[in-house]
Amino acid sequence: MTSISEIFTTFGPEYLQRYANRMPKTHRKVIDAIMACRTEACGIALYQCETCAESHPLYRSCGNRHCPTCQSHKTQQWLQKQIQRQLPGHHFLITFTVPEPLRYFMRQNQRLAYSALFKASSDAIKKLALDQNHIGADIPGFFGVLHTWGRTLHYHPHIHYIVAGGALASTDGSWHLSRTDFFLPVKALSKIFSAKFRDQIKQAGRFDQIPAEVWHTDWNVNCQAVSSSEASLKYLAPYVFKVAISNSRIVKVQDRTVLIRYRKPHSDRPRILALEVMEFIRRFLQHVLPTGFMKVRYYGFMNPNCAVPLDRIRALIEVSYGFAVDLPKSDVEPRRPNTCTNCGGLLKLRSVLLPSKVLFWSG
Repeated sequence: MTSISEIFTTFGPEYLQRYANRMPKTHRKVIDAIMACRTEACGIALYQCETCAESHPLYRSCGNRHCPTCQSHKTQQWLQKQIQRQLPGHHFLITFTVPEPLRYFMRQNQRLAYSALFKASSDAIKKLALDQNHIGADIPGFFGVLHTWGRTLHYHPHIHYIVAGGALASTDGSWHLSRTDFFLPVKALSKIFSAKFRDQIKQAGRFDQIPAEVWHTDWNVNCQAVSSSEASLKYLAPYVFKVAISNSRIVKVQDRTVLIRYRKPHSDRPRILALEVMEFIRRFLQHVLPTGFMKVRYYGFMNPNCAVPLDRIRALIEVSYGFAVDLPKSDVEPRRPNTCTNCGGLLKLRSVLLPSKVLFWSG
C-alpha cells in the first residue's frame, strides 16, 4: 500500500465513521472521489486500437482537483498554454507568507482568508510598482498560485507570483524596465501586504477573531530574480495542480503508520516522517480548497481581460532591451498518446460506460 488512493480505500471508511458529522462536505466529496478513482464506480472508457482493432477497457478517473492521479495531464496543459504566452526578459518569483498565529483563523475561514490573501498581496505589488522610486508604472503583469502546505503536510498558506521584470505605463504606453537583480523592496511589500490584509478582514467584520500579535509580527515576503519566464514557469508548474503530497513521497504504510519522505528547507538530505494513518488523512484533507475557489489568478497585463495585447508588451520589452534579448522557447513535451499493448497502434475512444448506462458511442 503506497498510494493515497490505497490509503483512502483502506482507511477512508474508518475516518468517515469517526469524523463524518464534523467534517466539511468538501472533505467528504474528496474522500469519495479518491476512493472511486480508476474503479468501476467512475465507469469504464472503451478504447479500440486503430491498427489491430483490439479492445481496451480502462477505468475512468474521478477528475477531482485534489486527487493526485488526475492532475498530471492538467499540469502539462496549463504549462503549454503559459509557455505560449510567456514574455522575453528577466522575471521574478515573489512569495507572500502569513504569520503562524494567523493560520488558525485562515483554516477556519478559508474562502474569506484566501481571497484576502490574493487581494492584499496583488494590491501590494501594484501599489509599490507605481511608486516613481521603483518601477514607476501602473500596469505590472503577474500571476499567482495559492499553496497551503509545507513539506510535512502542516498548514502553511502562501502565494507564489511570477512577475515580469518591469511594468507598462498607461499614461504614455511606455515600458518601464526593472533592474535584473531587484524588483521591489520586500520590507515595504510586507508592510503594505499586512495593512491591506487587515483592511480586508475589517471589511468582512472578522477583525476581532484574529490575535493582536499578528499585526505586530513581520509578514514574510521573498523576492527572487529568475533568469527567464521559461525557467520560472517550469518551476511553478508542478504547484499549479499539485496536491498536498504525491504518491512518490509515500514510502510505505505499516501498522497504521504512513511513512513519507521530506526534506527540510536548504537541505538535500532526505528524511522520513511517520504519521498515524488518521493523522495523515487529516493533514491531507486540511488542504482541500473551498468549492469553486480559483487557486491561480492573473493580474495586470497578464489578465486575459486586459485591453493591451501581449504581443504589444513583447514588442515594448524587446525595444527596452535594444532587441538584445532572446525570445522565449515554446517547446513543451507533448502528452504521449494512448497506445495498444498488443501492437503499439493508437487507441481511439469508442464509448464510455457509466455504472448504469452508456454515455456515448463513437462509430
